[in-house]
Amino acid sequence: MMKIVKTMRDIVKVFVLFTGFTVLFYYAIIWVNLEYQDFHRFDQPQGAALKVTNMVNDEGESWINRLMFFYLNGE
Repeated sequence: MMKIVKTMRDIVKVFVLFTGFTVLFYYAIIWVNLEYQDFHRFDQPQGAALKVTNMVNDEGESWINRLMFFYLNGE
C-alpha cells in the first residue's frame, strides 16, 4: 500500500514539474516575441553605410556554370 502511495506521489510531482516548466517556457516565448515584435530587420541603414553588391555579367559565364559553382562551393 505504501509503495502505491509513494508511486502516486512521484507521479504527481513529475506532473507538477512538467506543467510548471511548460507554463514557464510558454511565457518565456511570449516575452521574447514581444521583445522582437517591433524590431525591423530590413530598415534602411543609417550613417555611412555602403551597398555591397557586385553584379557580374560575363558573356562566357552561363547560368549552368553559376549553378555548378553554387553546388560545388555552396556560395
